[in-house]
Amino acid sequence: MEQINILKTDILSDNWYTLKKVTFEQIRADGSVVRQEREAYDRGNGAAILLYNIAQQTVILTRQFRLPTYINGNETGFLIECCAGLLDKDNPEACIKRETAEETGYQISDVQKVFEAYMSPGSVTEILYFFVAAYSKEMKIHAGGGVEEEEENIEVLELPFTQALEMIKTGEIKDGKTILLLQYATIHGLLEHAS
Repeated sequence: MEQINILKTDILSDNWYTLKKVTFEQIRADGSVVRQEREAYDRGNGAAILLYNIAQQTVILTRQFRLPTYINGNETGFLIECCAGLLDKDNPEACIKRETAEETGYQISDVQKVFEAYMSPGSVTEILYFFVAAYSKEMKIHAGGGVEEEEENIEVLELPFTQALEMIKTGEIKDGKTILLLQYATIHGLLEHAS
């Protein structure tokens, strides 16, 4: 195993989240030492969930404005995504239940963790915890849309599962976490009718 020694950490920005410049040495297996500098953006860890309804063959997704995509050429800046949020001080399961209620208006109690992944490990420290959960109309407690104090403006979308999959092909869905969860649902047959 190679060894890493952190030599210096500078805070470049601590405005919204924390951007650090880290100077480190990497001692390689052959004994050579390489000194490097990298930047890492720390926004905390997060959780994401795909809500699905077997009887209706539908999923719940959201649409919201994402500035970085707008800056990078997304004409409207809006993305269609699965429900997600930062853990803050919650554990992943408590976080995703809270975010689901805030963003979609559905109050869910049973969630299944399916995997965890680093989404952009070359520059962002965040690890995402991925969940799936069945939903029904009876679980709807309000319209959703996010938290006003956080200036969230989220549109809740209930889509046929087949349409959501087609939207990946057409480029209407470009969000990585959403693509992963829709593909997970496909591979594991979450929306197949029980026989």
